Amino acid sequence: MVDMYFTHGKVTLHYEIYGNGYPLIMLHGNGEDITIFSKAIEKLENAFTIYAIDTRGHGKSSPIHEYHYSDMADDLYAFITELGIERPAIFGFSDGGITALMLAYTHPEIPAAIIASGANSCPKGIKALYRFGFDRMYRSTKDPRLAVMLYEPDMTAEKLGRITVPVLITAGSKDMIKKEDTEFLHESIKGSRLMILEGESHESYILDSDKISSIIQSFLSELLLE
Repeated sequence: MVDMYFTHGKVTLHYEIYGNGYPLIMLHGNGEDITIFSKAIEKLENAFTIYAIDTRGHGKSSPIHEYHYSDMADDLYAFITELGIERPAIFGFSDGGITALMLAYTHPEIPAAIIASGANSCPKGIKALYRFGFDRMYRSTKDPRLAVMLYEPDMTAEKLGRITVPVLITAGSKDMIKKEDTEFLHESIKGSRLMILEGESHESYILDSDKISSIIQSFLSELLLE
């Protein structure tokens, strides 16, 4: 696969395109890159044109010194509009899910559907044990990728209520995200669906796994056939 690059302001994003079909953008989580989706992409590329993006400061995208989810959502908006991708479906895991939801309420005309896995509405949506661990790591490393998880996002019911497209929220039964926060996302987005995957952790059904592919395909195929 040929490496491709998109420049937005001072940031250059690396991305790859796979398959042929309805446009599907895939966004990884904090500290990861597009390679985590390799197995899922193999299952999805026969049905979708997949745009897998290394978000700012990750993978082969340009490094940065400060992270904000709003900037990531702006990157995503610029990527979609400048490449002329019409009404893509967007799958996002963890930070990628937050970014996808933010795009959906700031630019509701852009996506056709959102699947957000392991997203949280605010820092306190992360279980205390994990927050404590992230805080300890941040104090010793000053890694800005940890800082964004400790201080952002701030997705209120009012903001989430602006989302008008179909949304599927997923989480593992053993997720690091509090169940009540996952339910808050679902309850705040009118008409959204909620799927709690029994026995799965935050990332077990996403990282180097094809389990998420059938969930994505089932949800989107139903929408596209309506």
